[in-house]
Parts: sequence; structure tokens; C-alpha cells
Amino acid sequence: MLNLGFVSAILADNRFEEVITFASQNRFACVEIMCWPVGKAERRYAGVTHIDVDSLDDAKVQEIKTILDQNQVYISGLGYYPNPLDPDVQKAEVYIAHIQKIIKAAARLGIGVVNTFVGRDPKLNVADNLKLFAERWPVILKTAEENNVRIGIENCPMLFTNDEWPGGKNLATTPAIWDRMFELIPSPALGLNYDPSHLVWQMMDPVQPIYDYKDKLFHIHLKDAKVYPDKLKRVGIMAYPLEYHSPKIPGLGDVNWRDFFSALTTVKYRGPVCIEVEDKAYEGSPEDVVSAILTARNYLSQFLVC
Repeated sequence: MLNLGFVSAILADNRFEEVITFASQNRFACVEIMCWPVGKAERRYAGVTHIDVDSLDDAKVQEIKTILDQNQVYISGLGYYPNPLDPDVQKAEVYIAHIQKIIKAAARLGIGVVNTFVGRDPKLNVADNLKLFAERWPVILKTAEENNVRIGIENCPMLFTNDEWPGGKNLATTPAIWDRMFELIPSPALGLNYDPSHLVWQMMDPVQPIYDYKDKLFHIHLKDAKVYPDKLKRVGIMAYPLEYHSPKIPGLGDVNWRDFFSALTTVKYRGPVCIEVEDKAYEGSPEDVVSAILTARNYLSQFLVC
């Protein structure tokens, strides 16, 4: 009914075949595969390349499909999370071009979803960023529609560090903004890669959007968040969010996962639910990383057949 997977960024040092083998050996049905351009990462969990779409020839396509078939694992989506609304137009053009390459690669591999960010100019208000979105995103969605691929927009605000202040680097942060996006570009290829954790630290309901956007749920991230009331009382909601909350693996934060999965099953969501690990408590060693993935799997098994 729901297919449990994980986001491959957490296994950044492993080759594609190793990631898929690990998934198979540990009872995961799918993996979201990172497709950043080969090169240096700009931030944590970015810059991971498990499929290089720039060198994806027919032989590589067949090799990937063979590895998946042998392990009985599928790719839930191809992931790349840059800033297509970057105020540096040249950078934005590079990001957009790579998203288009990934869309075409997904079509060649028979993968129906590409996950990314809308992006944002941090120094512009929401209204002006929506205008920028309406200018830059039609070409991406045209490519998606032509290739029968859907785009799942993750709802992380990307507002954690000084260079992302004051507005963050991803516009698609709230239901109110999603509504405006879907109105401006009413494409059937535009939807959500929904992560409940980001609504928790924004003091919003992480469950209700499942009911409200059931037809726009293209992919799901399973990540938790822990808000520390004592810290919040000291710094307030205008502080950098990491000053009063921490990303956690599912079950160790404030998301009510029983209500979350009740909502998913009620709206008859059928598809991937992928663990995203960004929990600093599990970053000390490769063994810690594996422990994070499997601990999350074990917790979630009460809601899923794992």
C-alpha cells in the first residue's frame, strides 16, 4: 500500500549499486536517488551524485535497470535541490538546465517523479518571488509535461544560515503559498514532495495538508523535528530556526506519526514514503548513519509492512 524507502543523500559515500543493495538487504522497497552535478557540495546533504545524468548513455540506463531488477528495488524519484529563483540569473539558468536534464533522464529510466525546490530570492517578499516563479518555472514544467514526469516540490524553507536570511531559499513553505503557486501555474505536473517536519517548527499543523492536497502529493519525505520550548522562549520565532529546533529521525520529534499515516491512508495515497535522515545525533560514523536509517525503519514498521 505504502512503499517505504529512504533518501540516498545520507549514503553519500556509497556507489549507486551499494545504495540499492543496502536497500534490498534491509527491506526497503524504494530509494530517492540524488542527481546533483558532479562536484563539490555547497551545503550538508547536497552535492550527492548517485546517478550522473550528464553521462547517462544507453549502457548506463540498462546497467541501472539491471541493478534495480536484481535487487527488487525501485527508484521513487530523482532528487536535486538547488535554487532556481536565485538572484544570480546565470546560476539560476544552470540550475534550471540541470533540472531539465534530470527530467529527461527520469523519462529514459521510467521514473515518474523528479523532486526539487521552487527556489527563492531571499531578499524579495513573497509577492515578488511568486512573480519570479511565474517567469522561470513554465519552461521546467513544459519539459516535465512533454516527458510525462511530475515535479514534487519539497516544502523546506531553506532558512537556516546567515546567507539564507531573511526569506530563505525556497518559496514553497506554506499551504497559502502552494495555493498561489498552483493558481499561477495550473500544471498537472506540479505537486508536492511533502515533508511534515518543516511545518512543525513553523508552528503549523503537519497533518492537515495531507487532506487538503491529496491530489498534489507526488512523493513523501519522512523526517521529524523537535522544537525546544525553552530555547524558543529565549530566542523567539524570528531567530534562525536551528536555534530552537533540531531535525530528527521519525519517532524522536514532535510529529504525530499515527495521525500522519492515518491521514495518508484515509486519502488513499499510494506510493513512496522515504526516510530523510538529517539528524546530527546520528552523524558520528558510518555505523551511526546505518543505525539512523534502520531505527527509523523499525519505528515506522508499526504503520507499514517493512
